[in-house]
Amino acid sequence: MDTYQVSPEPVLLVADLQGALALCLHDEGRGVGGLLHLRFIGASGRPSDVTDNTLSCVLVVLDRFKRDVLGTSARLDEVQARILAHAPPPTGVGEPSASLVDLIKADLADGKIPCGTQTLRRAEPIRVYFQPFEGRVWISGPHDTRMPGKHRSTG
Repeated sequence: MDTYQVSPEPVLLVADLQGALALCLHDEGRGVGGLLHLRFIGASGRPSDVTDNTLSCVLVVLDRFKRDVLGTSARLDEVQARILAHAPPPTGVGEPSASLVDLIKADLADGKIPCGTQTLRRAEPIRVYFQPFEGRVWISGPHDTRMPGKHRSTG
């Protein structure tokens, strides 16, 4: 299930990624941020078939997420984005040339929002922590308990 949370509070938002991505969006001027968790690998471990309906649904969720984080009067020079994606190691089977990460990067670029990306290709999942008030991001293994503070899980 694709989910997102937005908060102006000093909490940790958490997403467990396995064949999924986390978009961390932060508005420095308003001290608000959010974490969008989208899955893009099917149960078979291969990239999900992307249909027009799938893309349309992703764009609707992405638009709502951006609106909830940025409001209607965000100064784009105060907005930062980061995409962290988890994918299994390459299998040699043909993979799509464009990905959900590319789609989101293009959407953010259209809105003049700078975005860094990192795709981790590994068998074991990763956990992403995002502190929306300050815009800080951490990555750990799925069972690492060293991250301090309370959190809200999105995955």
